[in-house]
Amino acid sequence: MQFTASKDGFDLIVNGLALIRHRTDQPAFALGRGDPAIEMYRGNYRIEDSCTPISLAAASIITPTRIEFRGDDGLVQLLVQLEHTPQGFTLKLSASAPCDRIFLKLAAQVDEHIWGGGEQMSYLKLNGRRFPIWTSEPGVGRDKSRKLTQIMDAEGMAGGDYWTTNYPQPTFVSSHHYACHFDGTCYSVMDFSDPQQHGFEIWQNKACFHFFFADNLPQLVGTLSDHFGKPARLPDWVFDGAIIGLKDGERSFDRLNNILAAGTAVTGLWCEDWVGIRQTTFGRRLFWDWRWSADRYPNLPAQITALKEKGIRFLGYVNPYLAVDGSQYQEAAQLGYLALRLDSDEPYVVDFGEFDCGIVDFTNAGAARWFADRIIGQEMLDFGLSGWMADFGEYLPTDVRLSDGTDGMDAHNLWPVLWAKVNADAIAGRGQTDEAMFFMRAGFSGVQAHCPLLWAGDQCVDFSRHDGIGTVITAALSAGLVGNAVSHSDTGGYTSLHGVVRTSELFMRWAEMAAFSPVMRTHEGNRPDDNLQVDSSPEILRHFAAMSQLHAALAPYFRSLADEAQQNGLPLQRPMFLHYPVEPEFADCQDQYMLGADMIIAPVIEEGSISRHVMIPQDNDWINMWTGMPVPPGMNNIAAPIGAPPVFFRADSAFAPLFRTLPDFIGPDIVAPGIRGNVTP
Repeated sequence: MQFTASKDGFDLIVNGLALIRHRTDQPAFALGRGDPAIEMYRGNYRIEDSCTPISLAAASIITPTRIEFRGDDGLVQLLVQLEHTPQGFTLKLSASAPCDRIFLKLAAQVDEHIWGGGEQMSYLKLNGRRFPIWTSEPGVGRDKSRKLTQIMDAEGMAGGDYWTTNYPQPTFVSSHHYACHFDGTCYSVMDFSDPQQHGFEIWQNKACFHFFFADNLPQLVGTLSDHFGKPARLPDWVFDGAIIGLKDGERSFDRLNNILAAGTAVTGLWCEDWVGIRQTTFGRRLFWDWRWSADRYPNLPAQITALKEKGIRFLGYVNPYLAVDGSQYQEAAQLGYLALRLDSDEPYVVDFGEFDCGIVDFTNAGAARWFADRIIGQEMLDFGLSGWMADFGEYLPTDVRLSDGTDGMDAHNLWPVLWAKVNADAIAGRGQTDEAMFFMRAGFSGVQAHCPLLWAGDQCVDFSRHDGIGTVITAALSAGLVGNAVSHSDTGGYTSLHGVVRTSELFMRWAEMAAFSPVMRTHEGNRPDDNLQVDSSPEILRHFAAMSQLHAALAPYFRSLADEAQQNGLPLQRPMFLHYPVEPEFADCQDQYMLGADMIIAPVIEEGSISRHVMIPQDNDWINMWTGMPVPPGMNNIAAPIGAPPVFFRADSAFAPLFRTLPDFIGPDIVAPGIRGNVTP
């Protein structure tokens, strides 16, 4: 593992892989001076750069692990250093002024597949595309050819694109059993558009890249999990049924009783409006002052106690911003815990859509402790909450003044990690690790050590390719590869704008997918009154109740996978190639997944479909869960009426007896009995 001279340049070859090939006419390293233009509107960003190249002189190999590029003045323009690590090596780059852009090109391998990038929504396989790494709102529609996206772009840069995501991460995983991670928080780009090389663009004059190697892909994923850290395991109660999301004030409890009466397995009631509501043109928002609203829920303390006696936990909502018309904003301002403007000592105020908020400055250790103890500890955990959505984290402006002096451009991607730590510290500080949990959509490198559960953000309530039901599969699989073991989504989606509303088919298909996800949780969305809900019709409720019972029956399997994740870092939902790397069809497969090593789940994500093609691996017998019959390897067309999504299990699994009982939870009023035996090779 060292640099070796070659004609007109040098190489870095590791484990037989030529990772770096530097030549004068095809340099692996380049420098520049940038002139960025950054615009933010409600969590959506437009980032452009005018970069002036800085010429590099010829390189000199000083030692086998050190290379210098010196200018005519004899000073080092760029220093490149290798350092060995137990898992591989680090590559450190340091450039002299006035450089503030570093470009690295890595050699692509023959037939190499690339995955990762954090939580990607549109594409699991990254080859052929460029991915800016910047946490933001993902956008609505996320498809520039779609009218909805065009409308949202015109209204406020809010349409998004294939790469926009709440949780980006500058990490990629190669099918050649290595991974590369840029260890920095500044704006960066991973570029895989050139089949001959993989590119990094780094917006600073120093860069550190970690390279990890393993004998196989599962081992490599485990190595990444160890590197980024593992959060606390989810409490056992999370797997025991569905978490029902209602934001209907005191009526939520009557509705929950009706949902329970239908036979629904319920483990939690999630009322994000426990803090009160604020009606906006976007929809029903919340009042961002993180304490119980007695006006909205007058009997909440007694209701929480009554629910817990039934084995049902109560969950709420919080985010790291404080509404300027709330009491906690005034408290934080008086303590000096808010981020400030660059041009004054006034708190920085962010427009969140018809209301303004201050930013709690988590680079101030006192502010972080205050939020963890005073807000989450006292107002939430002590009050009786067992969980919550820890929302946002993507909105930190770049022109903000922070307590520790960190520049806003460098702090922006870091913010979700600091926010996750505040939540984890609050739970640990109250000794409730085995009882309480939270879930987040925002993330970046390092969030893995604190956040026990991701959710896929705000999908449209539809079947659309880049912002609908199918994107949550891609999100879970991509995030799982870089150390996030558990993911889930809003059953039924969230965003309903410009005439896009839920159909009963969408809600039921999403419930089927959620039943075979680690956590099953509903959400009423941004416009609850315009959209179908879990209790909107007897048909939807019967279907959801059956799926929740099926999900609860899988709890022993989910718990075993959660234990496995703590031991070896493998995610609960896995891309097919993780266990079947030699089958090329799986490299780009993002519409079916493995649940652990013993189940294959193929959700129906196309509107109107009553069957779908499923690729079965070329190994031991796989059993169709609904028919109890073996399925041949290769491509199969599987019947998939509503109520019976294609699901398969290993015949020799230790959990096979449990899997064989799952169809018993689906009665004839949910799916026609003819599904049994209805398989077409």
